Amino acid sequence: MDCLIHPTYFPNIAHFVAMVKSDSVCFEVCDNYQKQSYRNRTEIYGANGKLALSVPVSFSQKNRQLYKDVKIANEDDWQLQHLKSLQSAYSMSPFFEFYIDDLMSLFETKFDYILDLNLKCFEILVDNLQIELNVTESVIFEKDASNKTDFRPLAKRNYQASNLEYYTQVFTEKHGFIPNLSILDLLFNEGPNTELYLTRQSLD
Repeated sequence: MDCLIHPTYFPNIAHFVAMVKSDSVCFEVCDNYQKQSYRNRTEIYGANGKLALSVPVSFSQKNRQLYKDVKIANEDDWQLQHLKSLQSAYSMSPFFEFYIDDLMSLFETKFDYILDLNLKCFEILVDNLQIELNVTESVIFEKDASNKTDFRPLAKRNYQASNLEYYTQVFTEKHGFIPNLSILDLLFNEGPNTELYLTRQSLD
């Protein structure tokens, strides 16, 4: 199975399930940017429940912009805010200290474009997960990707992945299990077991 999927900011678990179970992955980089999606947003498990982290972007809905042309609004100190949120949410998780150093460059490097940030996120995550994926980038936009499994809808914020298997989260006792958060939630809680977890899941 070949999949077509959007690179997103610290992708959610369903994203990684789709990629891990595919023979090859093609990142959609030729479409128009859409607000209200995971392109610039991820969700983690904070002390008060689900917490959304959004990367501010300079984007106007009136003028269509290609995803690859959308700039990050770096006048906001969003990187420090996101790092502090991750530290607060996961410092007590079993594998936080094991992985956070490798992620630090994402919070210490200035990225001009949201696509560049997302691709670097993916690169570092795959390296930490120690998984090999055959990845390419789209060269034209195809509305109907007949030769690939179209996983682009996974980037929509209303996508539900309620059939994902339970694992222990930091604040499970307070708020219960929250499925399909950022892959970081799974990585910090499950560590080296993350790949095995992903291969067991189904998006049916």
